[in-house]
Amino acid sequence: MNVVIKPRLPIAVRAIVGAALAVVFLYVIPFVIPNYLVSQFATVLVFAIAIVGINLVTGFGGAITLGHAAFVALGSYTTAILVVRYGWNPYATIPVSAALSWVAGWCLGFPALRLQGLYLALGTLVLSITVPPVLKRFEGFTGGVQGLNVGNPEAPAFLPIDDSQWIYFVSLAVAAVLYVIARRILSGPLRRALVAARDNQLVGAVMGVDRATLTTATFAMSSLYAGVAGSLYAMIVGFVSPDTFNVMMSLSLFVGAVVGGITSLNGAIVGAMFIQFVPVWASDIDVSLGGLVFGCALILTLVAIPAGIGGLSERLFIRARLGWVEGASAKRSVVAPVGSAQNEPA
Repeated sequence: MNVVIKPRLPIAVRAIVGAALAVVFLYVIPFVIPNYLVSQFATVLVFAIAIVGINLVTGFGGAITLGHAAFVALGSYTTAILVVRYGWNPYATIPVSAALSWVAGWCLGFPALRLQGLYLALGTLVLSITVPPVLKRFEGFTGGVQGLNVGNPEAPAFLPIDDSQWIYFVSLAVAAVLYVIARRILSGPLRRALVAARDNQLVGAVMGVDRATLTTATFAMSSLYAGVAGSLYAMIVGFVSPDTFNVMMSLSLFVGAVVGGITSLNGAIVGAMFIQFVPVWASDIDVSLGGLVFGCALILTLVAIPAGIGGLSERLFIRARLGWVEGASAKRSVVAPVGSAQNEPA
């Protein structure tokens, strides 16, 4: 008689099933929630795109950036100006916003990333402080303090969905593409080079890693993500103004990255939901609770779960997977067929 160990589904199959369930969940959301919440969930996807950019440059590149709202503003105003001033199709502005943000990130990142630690954080924070006043100065082009009314893109007539559901699915498609790109970037030698340059510059230099160029390129890619997020944000809200892209937006995105997991791409959606919904719910109780909740959540995350919610979930999944593999291996090595030679009397 043999003891048969029934294996569970392979890890790859379970991962694919989990991803499929997540996609189905995201697809079903706009059909089961009230219409006013659909736009908020679209905004969650936009914030998740920007947070993935922060994960790239801060989580893996090791460069603290507090100026991401500036690149979100660049993407938003690129879309708004091209649509309002020149009559462009709003979807055609997305690659333009991405390209301009990438160039701006490269040009600003190269000198800024010569700084380290706190000085770099302060430098990017100054960028975030400077952008709103600059936007207000060019009233004839950016609309000044009044901003620009972009309007919301309309859903195609042949689809049985409304405008808010349409822009949600557009945001979901763009977010999925950028997520896959980020996964590809962080699944090969580039990830090892980034981590080596982040954790030990001397070891990275010995390995031939040019930290300045690598981090600048990562900063540019992170800016591209923020620019695309800004372009989608302009379509969702239908209006852009300088005061929207203030320091608080930069800090909110950074807090979302920390809460979700600074090195967890999957945690970006968790951090985005946190910064979109939690302050609103707290403000419904008391107006002054929004900032308090942000601060307490950041401190609690740093103290209790430094890896963030997404990072903690990934570690628990890996630990459970390793435990199952070790347990299955132990059973195969211990259990032997009954009546075999080692069980027969001498």
